[in-house]
Amino acid sequence: MRLVIAAIGRLKAGAERELADRYRDRLEKAGRGIGLRGIEVIEIRESRAHEVERRRLEEAIALANVIADGAATVALDERGDNLDSAALAGHIGAWRDAGREQAVFVIGGADGLGDEIRRRAGLTLSFGAATWPHQLVRVMLLEQLYRAATILSGHPYHRA
Repeated sequence: MRLVIAAIGRLKAGAERELADRYRDRLEKAGRGIGLRGIEVIEIRESRAHEVERRRLEEAIALANVIADGAATVALDERGDNLDSAALAGHIGAWRDAGREQAVFVIGGADGLGDEIRRRAGLTLSFGAATWPHQLVRVMLLEQLYRAATILSGHPYHRA
């Protein structure tokens, strides 16, 4: 199964980019032996529309265009489920075992995700009630995906 992160906005050079790249490399290595065929990060330009709803709509359309039919879709949203790492690993393992080709993790822009993306998602994931910059959400997601791969492979990285 291929993992895809579809995110509004770019990670610029700096500490967040370096940390994201580090977890992405670790994830690719850890995932090979357990049926995860790599990770793709798709960065989508932020809408320049002046109205919030128009921005959300334009970004939702762009995000929807990169979600393959049949993909397990996970929306990152503060109103989502606050899963522990083992539960997230369980979802990923179940999708992989069911033969899903892709799991797509969707990160919205500053105004959040459009309703259509949230409706389309089979799982809505939250990293708590706090509002996080999308750059940090991407780093935290990559770390959690790496952690999920180590849980699925029995690697001792996860000690909970």
